[in-house]
Amino acid sequence: MLQLCSTINKSMNIRLLSSKHLNRCLLRQTTKASSVWNSRYSAQPATLSQAVRTLQTKSILNNQAQAQASSNESTPESEQPHHAVVSTFDLFSIGIGPSSSHTVGPMRAGKIFVNDLVAHDILEKVHMIRVDLYGSLALTGVGHGTPNAVLMGLEGEAPETVETSTIISRVEAMNETKSIKVNGTRRIKFDPERDVVFHNFESLPQHPNGMRVTVMDENGDMLATNEYFSVGGGFVVNEATQVNHGENMYYKSYEPTKITVGRKQQDAVIATLPFINGDNLATICNKEEMTIAQVVYENELRWRDPESIKKGVMAIWNTMDGSIRNGCLSEEILLPGRLNVRRRAPNLYQKLTRGLFNMTPNTPPTNSSKSSNVKESSGTALSNRENHPLAPSGRHKQAKRMVLPALDYLSVYAIAVNEENAAGGRVVTAPTNGASGVIPAVLKYYLEFISVDPERDIMEFLLTAAAVGMLFKRGASISAAEMGCQGEVGVACSMSAAGFASVMGGTVEQVLNAAEIGMEHNLGLTCDPIDGLVQIPCIERNALGAVKAVTAAQLALNGDGHHRVSLDQCIESMRQTGVDMMSKYKETSQGGLAVNVPVC
Repeated sequence: MLQLCSTINKSMNIRLLSSKHLNRCLLRQTTKASSVWNSRYSAQPATLSQAVRTLQTKSILNNQAQAQASSNESTPESEQPHHAVVSTFDLFSIGIGPSSSHTVGPMRAGKIFVNDLVAHDILEKVHMIRVDLYGSLALTGVGHGTPNAVLMGLEGEAPETVETSTIISRVEAMNETKSIKVNGTRRIKFDPERDVVFHNFESLPQHPNGMRVTVMDENGDMLATNEYFSVGGGFVVNEATQVNHGENMYYKSYEPTKITVGRKQQDAVIATLPFINGDNLATICNKEEMTIAQVVYENELRWRDPESIKKGVMAIWNTMDGSIRNGCLSEEILLPGRLNVRRRAPNLYQKLTRGLFNMTPNTPPTNSSKSSNVKESSGTALSNRENHPLAPSGRHKQAKRMVLPALDYLSVYAIAVNEENAAGGRVVTAPTNGASGVIPAVLKYYLEFISVDPERDIMEFLLTAAAVGMLFKRGASISAAEMGCQGEVGVACSMSAAGFASVMGGTVEQVLNAAEIGMEHNLGLTCDPIDGLVQIPCIERNALGAVKAVTAAQLALNGDGHHRVSLDQCIESMRQTGVDMMSKYKETSQGGLAVNVPVC
């Protein structure tokens, strides 16, 4: 048996336990497999829950953070120069739908866990696995595909590379065989209906999107456990990797030991041009005579060479563009789930590109004679009179030209991406999956109708948008479970507005003004998905977010960059609004549309 009962293996992120220590922690509960499982699948006693919490990971990062803190004792945490910079390739990452926090994050957590098991020769000792989902992950997990995502992660899959078309069949096979192939190599007994436990009305204290993974040996003795928190945008942290300056963490990688200390700790020294808020970013840009995109690019050079940055950004865009194309050309009729929502992007795109939006010329009716059989004293007669000051009812109207190019293309692009996301397809978290259609739609529209240098414009747009996303991640959150939909579509709208204003030639002040306008008019936006599915109101909301982003940018570009409300003030307002918002409006499907619209 492992003899690490009271110490932590310094290079891993899971707690390793001896049988003796486990029995003591579990307050003398039986260690026989059947008894352990029977007791654990009933309501957990408080003592057991408390005992398991004592088994949290204390990784090397904690020791490093403590050492750093001791060396800076004279500087309070709140006064340290923690910046907002995370890598653009952490903020934008390729994954699968339907949710970055409920699908991508949990899959990533599962893979991180099994990687640690392999790294420390525990995998071959594992005979049982249990997954506990808490808070929002439990309440809307089924609709968001959380259980399936965790299982794929435990089988060693990553959201960037998993074959999306095989996920459902693989989970069905697990249910049939009552087994799982951990890390793709070790098959053990596993019943998804029993071994994935939903704690619908219990949340872990660190974050609403909490999950715990536990493995046991053949005797039912616990070998290792860890709690993970999916904090939005596909970012995953645990107790050891949480920090006070916005949780700008590195867990979009799967092997923490390969991540540089600077990225783990987010020290100001690691970024070439660190910024902490919008005002600070503007000051840097003006002082260095650089655009926002150039500042982000310089910071990226600390982690990658120019060619890698270019390839990475283009890969992000190509995935975005691919999700638009797949959504527009899909032959599927219905989206998954009980709502039976029909895909609209293919039909909308077909009509738009073929000019079939009822483009009948508006000619006056040929019959201009008044009807002699209609009494003018009648209300019905008056409503049908041709000389009435108001137009006749809709069924008698002549169809007008309905093509509004900007609105139509923005809408169909956004809807296409989010229908792909809802179907579990490949998308880019931008900054989340639930808001993954806004940025691609705005950028696609710009490239198709305005751009003269697409490659450079893609770089400028996405790097500018990334800077704004970093500010929101540091100053508030991009998690709907914390902020509601203002943290998803609201942030995506703000990022898109900034990117669009930048490629349209806006000044730094105009770009930040566009970002502020984009968020200001999304403040208070709730997240109340019907049946826990990322469909209603999510899909249409992305279309509205894209249109609003362009409008915000245009308003900013028509000004001089001076504005009464700053971006930083707006971000803080969003944070406060999210804190005050009731949990039933924050991705729990317990309020709003989710309870007022019948599922069947």
